[in-house]
Amino acid sequence: MNKIFKNPIILALDVNSITKAQSIVSDLKNYIGGIKIGMEFFNSFGPEGVRDISKFDIPIFLDLKLHDIPITVYKTIKTLMKLDIAIINVHASGGRDMLEAAVKARDESYNKSTKLIAVTVLTSLDDSDIKEIGYRENSEGLVLRLASLAKDSGLDGVVCSAKEISLIKEKLGKDFILVVPGIRLKDDNKNDQKRLTSPKNAIDSGADLLVIGRPITDSKDPLKAIDNILKNIKEWQ
Repeated sequence: MNKIFKNPIILALDVNSITKAQSIVSDLKNYIGGIKIGMEFFNSFGPEGVRDISKFDIPIFLDLKLHDIPITVYKTIKTLMKLDIAIINVHASGGRDMLEAAVKARDESYNKSTKLIAVTVLTSLDDSDIKEIGYRENSEGLVLRLASLAKDSGLDGVVCSAKEISLIKEKLGKDFILVVPGIRLKDDNKNDQKRLTSPKNAIDSGADLLVIGRPITDSKDPLKAIDNILKNIKEWQ
């Protein structure tokens, strides 16, 4: 993935102002690896908003976490593949048929280089939340099971927390892409995240890309925040 992303920082562009979004990307594009566009932005500005950000010539991770019946996900992926995106994701819990439908849609598009990854367990959930939902496994067991399903279904990687990185790399191989949110430095606000780690710990464990939003965008000095993150990592290979 480092052939596409010049460093591992994927900035979460979770804003509902196109002007603010363009300003953030313009100011920071030379210091980050890519941009994550989520549901807030996409629901506000749609495909045209994605095209606006694409003009800045920076890799885009379209984070819509698709989760529906297989035919709906298939048709949605076919439509989204018309956009210039580096990564797109679906929910692994949608099941094998849905995951395979997503892969089929990607592979039938002209942009076969787009990486298709699956969300395992949201980093805002811990073991008690997972138990309350109805799963008997702890977070590590559930994440590994869903990651294995994603790989078996032909996906390129998963979104997981830092807690599961080493286990997934050991079981599913170093080429299986791991995108890791829930990244914070020591003094950062945890916000609504529960399964957290530092940038260095995530990269040292085997993370390929780090999704980081509020610690940068809410900072009084975003460039300094990025520099602190890269210094924490020390080395990007």
